[in-house]
Amino acid sequence: MPPSRRPSSRGGRPRNTRPGLRGGAARPRAAAAPAPRARFTNRAAILLVVFAVLVISYASSMRAYLQQREQINELKQRIETSKTSIAKSEREKRRWQDPAYVEAQARARFGWVLPGETSYQVLDANGQPLTGDDELTDPATVAPAKRQAWWGKAYSTLEAADHPEKKVTPTPATRITPGKD
Repeated sequence: MPPSRRPSSRGGRPRNTRPGLRGGAARPRAAAAPAPRARFTNRAAILLVVFAVLVISYASSMRAYLQQREQINELKQRIETSKTSIAKSEREKRRWQDPAYVEAQARARFGWVLPGETSYQVLDANGQPLTGDDELTDPATVAPAKRQAWWGKAYSTLEAADHPEKKVTPTPATRITPGKD
């Protein structure tokens, strides 16, 4: 026996050998082709229904999750706003405990002065007091006064001394009526 073929334990025939084609003829095939399988089966329909149920249940859970995240973010923002407000109020409270700040606020808000001080108030063209909100004229826009030579100043004082202005004294009212300015 050739070395490539070993005898099997059952007999003299080698294992795993197939008989070759006889006479070069092809094997006959089945006469009719099998019917094509349906693409949509009962098993696929059940799988599709289960998948749809899972998607719907997860979608509602996802919506609830997103709403809760939005609510948490809003609450965090409110907490930050409250912390900022509390810090601002505490800073203001510490300011009011300082006597110098209280004195500055009394001067600014009420116009109070200490004994011995002189208070000044700036009035506008109508005689109303100016507040910190009023706009003052920019000094750069006001035309500077023309300087006068020293001899002109000296001459004007001599003229004023020679010809003083006469003050007109108002005549007193004979009758005072209430409510009249």
